[in-house]
Amino acid sequence: MRLDQFIATSSTLSRKEARRAIHAGNVEVDGEVWKGTGKHLPAGAQVMLEGVPLTLPGERYLMLNKPAGVVSATRDSDHPTALDLLPAELTSKLHIAGRLDADTTGLLLLTTDGQWSHRITSPKVDCPKTYRVSLSTPLSESAIKDLETGVMLHNDPKPTKPAQVKVLELKLIELTISEGRYHQVKRMLAAAGNHVEALHRQSIGSITLDPALEPGDYRELTEQEVASAG
Repeated sequence: MRLDQFIATSSTLSRKEARRAIHAGNVEVDGEVWKGTGKHLPAGAQVMLEGVPLTLPGERYLMLNKPAGVVSATRDSDHPTALDLLPAELTSKLHIAGRLDADTTGLLLLTTDGQWSHRITSPKVDCPKTYRVSLSTPLSESAIKDLETGVMLHNDPKPTKPAQVKVLELKLIELTISEGRYHQVKRMLAAAGNHVEALHRQSIGSITLDPALEPGDYRELTEQEVASAG
């Protein structure tokens, strides 16, 4: 595993922050300062970050800033997957908690802990998810009211639960929903007479996408973030 990947996985630092720490001389491998971010660690190496030993966690909890064009799957023969963005050493037993469409970007959670991911994705939990939604036309006041009350989706027998709408710009909103129906955000906006041009997930529950993560980058969740989904 590359040194910067190891640090990002075994600490709360992002890959970018890990590289900065390495360049600053704050990382030791087997007692020697390493300043090469792409160097691969030998088996069994002891890594110290500012004097604190690092180890890979048991159960793994990761957040990933998913780019467009990447599918939320563990395997796909035709498209790059979320797991393809991670080092091979981390992908064993990982699964995705709350998938995103291939063209949707933003927060993706991956874990080896099945009970933890169930608490996030179970329909009985009502875990809120917030999206930044770019629209083809400005959202009317009546459409906002419909979304905040609940709309009927095509080929769905019951209305959606009330959503929260925050208008950010003329054709940009923040939408918070507590369900996980198929293509729900896109279908909700279609039912409200609009069309989604771009979709970006910002948060799941109280876990918010780290603004330091570039598209395709990841980091380990903090203990507080893991506990917040409990």
